[in-house]
Amino acid sequence: MRQPRSFGSIHVKTPSVAAGQRVGIMGGSFNPPHDGHRIVAETAIKRLGLDQLWWVVTPGNPLKSTNGLPSEADRIALCRQLARDPRMKVTAFEAALGSPFTAVTVAYLKSRHPGVRFVWVMGADNLAGFHRWQNWRGIAKSLPLAIVDRPGWRLRALSSKTAHTFARNRLPEASAASLFRSDLPAWTLLSARLSPLSSTELRHKSLLNNEKIKDR
Repeated sequence: MRQPRSFGSIHVKTPSVAAGQRVGIMGGSFNPPHDGHRIVAETAIKRLGLDQLWWVVTPGNPLKSTNGLPSEADRIALCRQLARDPRMKVTAFEAALGSPFTAVTVAYLKSRHPGVRFVWVMGADNLAGFHRWQNWRGIAKSLPLAIVDRPGWRLRALSSKTAHTFARNRLPEASAASLFRSDLPAWTLLSARLSPLSSTELRHKSLLNNEKIKDR
């Protein structure tokens, strides 16, 4: 595996941010991005009082095959079509960082922007499998986690290994804005308008449509 670049490397460029700002980080391969991602982003901005929310388009998910993954440029363009709120910034700095692992990304952001108050934002479907991420305990102890509900995933998320491990560190939803003032680890689950869309289903539908076109 290619070694990550130095945290001070000029090749790694993040969106502009000021010390003291609240910034949500929402990473993913976004293959493809959809309305569910937008709802997660909007919910986090509103409920956590974020100054910015970064859509971090990753080179690929370390837990999934990258075969057939659209180009980074294509995925960035699609994300920008959804991220219309000026507080949302689409970025792909992980490619320059040289590591696909969230633990490295989090360590880099905290080193590069020590005065910024970051929070990791993800859907409840990601929390269900969060214990499979490299150094997942370290991530949870490095910055707060904001989990946004997704259709059919609330119970699985709350019964996950991560939820049980950090059960005592869960904040009530009504206290979500205090995540930034809480001792780490700290996390909360936010209710949201539920979108039935998922990237997996959209890719499957696209494949089926392509097959139908070929059969004509």
